[in-house]
Amino acid sequence: MDRIYLDNAATTKIRPEVLDAMTNAYSEYGNPSSVHREGQHAKKVLEEARETIASCLNCDPTEIIFTSGGTESDNWAVKCACDSHVITSSIEHPAVLKSCEMLEKHGLKVTYLPVDKDGVVLPDSLRKALVADTSLVSIMMANNEIGTIEPIRDLCSIAHDHGALFHTDAVQAVGSFAVDVKELGVDLLSFSAHKFYGPKGIGGLYVKKGTTLSSLINGGSQEFHKRAGTENVPAIIGMAEALKLSVNAMNETSVRIRSLRDLLTSVMKEKFPRVLFHGNDSSTHPGIVNFYVPGMDGEKTLLLLDVKGFACSGGAACSSKDNAESHVLTEIGATKEEAKNSLRVSIGAYNTEDEILAFADALKSILN
Repeated sequence: MDRIYLDNAATTKIRPEVLDAMTNAYSEYGNPSSVHREGQHAKKVLEEARETIASCLNCDPTEIIFTSGGTESDNWAVKCACDSHVITSSIEHPAVLKSCEMLEKHGLKVTYLPVDKDGVVLPDSLRKALVADTSLVSIMMANNEIGTIEPIRDLCSIAHDHGALFHTDAVQAVGSFAVDVKELGVDLLSFSAHKFYGPKGIGGLYVKKGTTLSSLINGGSQEFHKRAGTENVPAIIGMAEALKLSVNAMNETSVRIRSLRDLLTSVMKEKFPRVLFHGNDSSTHPGIVNFYVPGMDGEKTLLLLDVKGFACSGGAACSSKDNAESHVLTEIGATKEEAKNSLRVSIGAYNTEDEILAFADALKSILN
């Protein structure tokens, strides 16, 4: 049976060109910290990859620090960039929320901003929450469950006016739509390769020049003395190739993905007149659709869709096995029933119109 993959917000299929680049890297490169020829060659290709990623994000290569992925980047930014009061939103990824919980256990104060019914952090709520000792504001760029894109530039400007650093979890954004760190003005930005058709286990943290950030991982002098550990050169090369390809095709790909998203929502409205969509339709990730059909059992529906050959999710992949209510949907005002039984379809570059229509037909058959 041919499978139809509609869970691209959880992870994406690695591009063949990326896999080829990584295969070559595994067979050729030494340790970039070594002084011999093999090591220096590895150092050279490592820095070329850093330059490629920096170019895609419009920053200096020295501002890109490689990590093991978005979770590490978020943990690093939240735990090591603040020393007093932290402000975040109530719908962040668990990597941010649990890092904030750890800070609270160590005596730091954390303020969790509410969101409106579309999942938007309102600038006025941030202004009211800022106090004299606020050292960090961390707001995600695009929500991984409902797709809402936050007004990061405005929020960052407000934080800076009060002397606070600003971090954004851009894991769901980088590679999906244009992200320019200079235009946004952020001090710290997290990203992860497996969200833009690259390998798993590799990501990065943009650290703006002049930003004070202590190390989360200590040891050697790698990554400008900021992040110890031998760099994963093949994965870094794969991430750079994946981001370059995604950015080069972004205009065309995002338009096509958004058209598939619009097709799905249109067909869903025809087949399920009472369907409820979650999120901000006017400012949203091009490929994420989160919905609830009254009476739908989310877990059973997911399992039956899987049997029919469709892969989607009930929310964030990191918590989908918990069978719990989505904290994101709860925070935007969804009922307990909606928060537990809504489904997320996330469309990617490899999906087609026929797949979208087939999904809608399969869901109709299951719910009938």
